[in-house]
Amino acid sequence: MRTHRSLVAIVPLVLATTLAETTPAQETEEELVARAQGIHDRIITLDTHIDFTTDNFTDDRNYTMDLPTQATLPKMEAGGLDVGWLIVYTRQGPLDEEGYASAYANAIDKFDAIHRLVNEYAPGRIELAYTSGDVRRIAATGKLVAMIGVENAYPLGTDIGRIEEFYDRGARYMSLAHTGPSQLSDAHSGEQDGNWLHNGLSEMGRQAIAEMNRLGIIVDISHPSKESIMQTLELSRAPVIASHSSARTLSDRSRNLDDEALHAVAENGGVVHAVALRGFVDAEKGAAWWAAMNAAQAEIAAERGFEILDREAVAALPDDRRDGYAARMRRIRAAAAKRLAESGPPDVTVADFVDHIDYMVDLIGIEHVGISSDFDGGGGVAGWDDASETFNVTLELVRRGYTEEQVGMLWSGNLLRVLDEVREVAAMIQAEEGR
Repeated sequence: MRTHRSLVAIVPLVLATTLAETTPAQETEEELVARAQGIHDRIITLDTHIDFTTDNFTDDRNYTMDLPTQATLPKMEAGGLDVGWLIVYTRQGPLDEEGYASAYANAIDKFDAIHRLVNEYAPGRIELAYTSGDVRRIAATGKLVAMIGVENAYPLGTDIGRIEEFYDRGARYMSLAHTGPSQLSDAHSGEQDGNWLHNGLSEMGRQAIAEMNRLGIIVDISHPSKESIMQTLELSRAPVIASHSSARTLSDRSRNLDDEALHAVAENGGVVHAVALRGFVDAEKGAAWWAAMNAAQAEIAAERGFEILDREAVAALPDDRRDGYAARMRRIRAAAAKRLAESGPPDVTVADFVDHIDYMVDLIGIEHVGISSDFDGGGGVAGWDDASETFNVTLELVRRGYTEEQVGMLWSGNLLRVLDEVREVAAMIQAEEGR
């Protein structure tokens, strides 16, 4: 297995720092919150995984508005979330020409939507970054920062050349699969359905990793199978990331990483971004809470004579009816949450989420751990249920004794370091090839 520690500027930080060394003596709760807010304001906060639908990236409806989504520009500004990786996600479909064409069209639609946001709808509030230098420069101006990740390389079809096209459109990380095997890689879901197509990576998947290394696109290992992940770590000349995966030891979900995989990522020099998704933080508690929440929502909707629709039916509604539906659902959810708070099972919280950060920091070192939400893709926990609540994560980290430098590493420093190293590897490969 290749190691990239020669490229990593390891900072001698350890979590063995005691609370007495990091917390002022006899600090009150008010003083702790104020200190945490100061840290939050000074560092760059970066969320590696925010999903979206292109219906929310139009002239009449876009992220400059306070939409009923977990991430918008107003919510990011309110919560002090500086950088959001917007995700070009494509659901896995059939491995044939028709499927590839549909997937490619979906990906281009999402790339175009992100560019509309930064170039047309809100150029004074958010800017697209391609490098760590861009992130720091844009954040220093007070504007929000957008970056682009690709979730599922299925839209490549059989054309490796599309990787460079996606790079030119702004993609700086890409996963080779989602749920179900792609033409490049098996997926984590094979553990449940036994659908193994390649026994890890396909030959095209191996070629894709080499091409991503050459161009400077980070390989994301959050959705591929364990065998695919381990093969990727053997092949990649550059550090990888898991853009939204937590510790499997704490929550046994196939998309979370077990200790062997976590250690392998650390040897590779990569970063695993703990994900604030209830079931991936605490599978048992999350399942009980969601069952109670769904039951409470159904009960309240019935009391009010309101029909709860599935996602496809909501998407099919005209814009004006969809907005009205969303407004009523927000009220129903709020009422259900209040009912659960009074008599329901315990919710998964920010503290539970930070338990995963603690676990991985202790296991593989703080330089290999990051933070993600998976907002608008199923993510959210009590206390960080949308971008406006981002400060609560920093507060919990500070409460546990993390220093400002450590909090900055977790929120963005580690990922920005990987971006730099991936660019360095790409430059070396291109030099080797005489480009």
